[in-house]
Amino acid sequence: MKIMDKQEIEKVLFSLCKKILKENEDLDSLVTVGIQRRGAILARRISKIIQKLKGGKIPVGTLDITLYRDDLSRISYQPILRSTDIPFPIDDRCVLLVDDVLYTGRTVRAALDALLDIGRPRKIKLLVLIDRGHRELPIQADYVGRKVSTSPDQMVELRVAEIDGEEEVIILDGQKDEI
Repeated sequence: MKIMDKQEIEKVLFSLCKKILKENEDLDSLVTVGIQRRGAILARRISKIIQKLKGGKIPVGTLDITLYRDDLSRISYQPILRSTDIPFPIDDRCVLLVDDVLYTGRTVRAALDALLDIGRPRKIKLLVLIDRGHRELPIQADYVGRKVSTSPDQMVELRVAEIDGEEEVIILDGQKDEI
């Protein structure tokens, strides 16, 4: 079932960027880091929107959390590693951590561990496009595009043109293993 189309995704990202700008007047200390894969795409989009709105360029990095997952032994003996690319210091900066869907909180926990291995940010704020609930860890997002009610056996998936060739958020029956 489709819950967002391309225009709705763009509208939500624009609205989130306006909130970010309202709460972060010092753009010089703000950086965005997207969790691989779709969070990284959203982080790039957010940086571009903020640049259009405010004129300042927000550095963008990508974070691979694969080796920080608490279910690594369950998913594969040879996990697919993607690159972490954070070409700027995060020490004493406000890091806007970006992901597509917030579910159990385990992905965010892994991302926090990975970020803290890289440096010591002054503050980390979490932005997610979709919050579907069902937390297993006490983690919440600072910026949420949309809250969606789901059952634990459903899955929420963001599809982006860069990976999937289409733009939408859908709810699927039958859960895949994710943290």
